Amino acid sequence: MLENTAATLEAFPDQSLGAKRRTFAIISHPDAGKTTLTERLLLFGGAIQAAGNVRARGQNRRTRSDWLAIEQARGISVSSSVMTFERGGLTFNLLDTPGHSDFSEDTYRTLTAVDAAVMVIDAAKGIESQTRKLFEVCRLRDIPIITFINKIDREALDPLALLDEISSGLALDLTVMTWPIGMGVDFRGCLDVVGKRLLLPKAARTDGYGRAEPVADFADVASNPSVEERIAAPALESLALCQDSLPKFDVRAFQEGHLSPVVFGSALKDFCVEELLNCLANWAPGALARKAKSRVVTPEEDKVTGFVFKVQANMDPNHRDRVAFVRLCSGKFRRGMKLFHAREGRFMTVSAPTFFLAQQRETADEAFPGDIIGIPNHGTLRVGDTLTEGEALQFEGIPNFAPEVLCRVSLEDAMRTKQLNKALEDLAEEGVVQMFKPMGGSLPILGVVGTLQLDVLTSRLKQEYGVSIRTEAAPYQTARWVVSDKKDALREAVGSAVKVSAVA
Repeated sequence: MLENTAATLEAFPDQSLGAKRRTFAIISHPDAGKTTLTERLLLFGGAIQAAGNVRARGQNRRTRSDWLAIEQARGISVSSSVMTFERGGLTFNLLDTPGHSDFSEDTYRTLTAVDAAVMVIDAAKGIESQTRKLFEVCRLRDIPIITFINKIDREALDPLALLDEISSGLALDLTVMTWPIGMGVDFRGCLDVVGKRLLLPKAARTDGYGRAEPVADFADVASNPSVEERIAAPALESLALCQDSLPKFDVRAFQEGHLSPVVFGSALKDFCVEELLNCLANWAPGALARKAKSRVVTPEEDKVTGFVFKVQANMDPNHRDRVAFVRLCSGKFRRGMKLFHAREGRFMTVSAPTFFLAQQRETADEAFPGDIIGIPNHGTLRVGDTLTEGEALQFEGIPNFAPEVLCRVSLEDAMRTKQLNKALEDLAEEGVVQMFKPMGGSLPILGVVGTLQLDVLTSRLKQEYGVSIRTEAAPYQTARWVVSDKKDALREAVGSAVKVSAVA
């Protein structure tokens, strides 16, 4: 088993507690098993007593990370969620991101707040389009990535073919941490390459993970009564080829984003989830420095700094709340602190900060670099805002997407126009939609990155605000900000547009 680093980290003083944080995102193509893996990480991390199911039936428990009504109904993630838990003296901040490309904006913003990522790949499908896009975003930010090849208990591609596809397709060095003994109907367990253990099902061959047997030599796997020779021999031969051709694990290369440790496993059957968690604990970096426009902010600084990367409306629908998710970059945060709101140029008191387990919350009395805290507010904080102890900072790298789809909204009940406008303002601040107000004063034009966002909008308006709407195509194709270094020319162009609109 991988050695736990908690004992060495206990010696760090308070100002270095950022080294005890592991803030990471899980990225993947839809249906690769990302949310299932999230539930299992929470289970092995001790945050929950029983893992939920994406498509829960009967007495099965729902997932914690997918808590919106539309997420539970469709079995997909449509909004990033944050889960904080402790294990072995370390604090893990897990950010579960949407896999669907229509929610790329939320995912890309979330990636600005993490220090590492787990890339989940379906063993039957290999690298898929959205996985590739998210990997490139991580590469641009030099985010270290651990690769989890999921669903090896089902019919899948050959492990060597999967590794070759990842290595050549993503131009990434790989090192194998665990190895499957058979796949699909021949799946018998996994070999923990680092800890030299054979991970086996609990009792019956189709059970989830439940036994671990030490292996002095990998060849001993073939003599284990739970593994047939016809399955063990090709698995060990493939592993030997990997070890001869792939580079040795190097922590520095991993943390620089050049090398990825590969964990073969099955999230649904609990195989190698703990090994993945140990990889994060041992090798993922603590809180990293963040670049602002004027300078680089390091986690060792005494003064508190942080930025808002997400706003979520109606986490508690009964109270119409709005919570800003803040990534702390430096300093020791304490409940009740007065922090400087850089955009508005004034101080605000943070009296009720929270930690998250998806929708559930608990009060955060103190927090350190790398932590994600929630700050309840009524529209004061927006995505990209900076909080400091007085310095006017602006952190870089938080993206804004131009909408791909524009539509008009019509109300089924014209008497609820006021509720609709309030709801659209809330959801626009959150980033569910972008809102453009015509000069004529009619209902706004809505912009989204993908059409699935419109389904989310319609569902949430009905569930959270009691407003039923219909959407229809708008007579526009694009929406862009007009910028120019020549202020007079820009003013003239805007003035001409206003005259044309008035004439029309």
